[in-house]
Amino acid sequence: MSDHIEVRVTAGSPEEADRLADAVVGHRFAACAQIVGPITSVYWWDGEVNRSQEWLVLFKTTAERFGDLSGCVREVHSYDVPEIIAVPVAMGSGDYLSWIDQTLR
Repeated sequence: MSDHIEVRVTAGSPEEADRLADAVVGHRFAACAQIVGPITSVYWWDGEVNRSQEWLVLFKTTAERFGDLSGCVREVHSYDVPEIIAVPVAMGSGDYLSWIDQTLR
């Protein structure tokens, strides 16, 4: 099992997604960020169902960097409660996972 993770963060605009990606990758808390969107999110907030357009940022990193990455996202993000979810990487290309490790050193 790898200690590599993918961290998922949603943003309210493409500009915010870019700021998040630049901040996290710039500090080497992730080796890569991919921005996907727009997506439609449906969720409960303030006692009612909301629907909004968002952008999904997928960060490639390690479990060791999660705390730093999460803190950076909280500093940059405009949401009161940003989505910050880590998903373990069960398997991956050895070359790619090594590249993540080398990039984060």
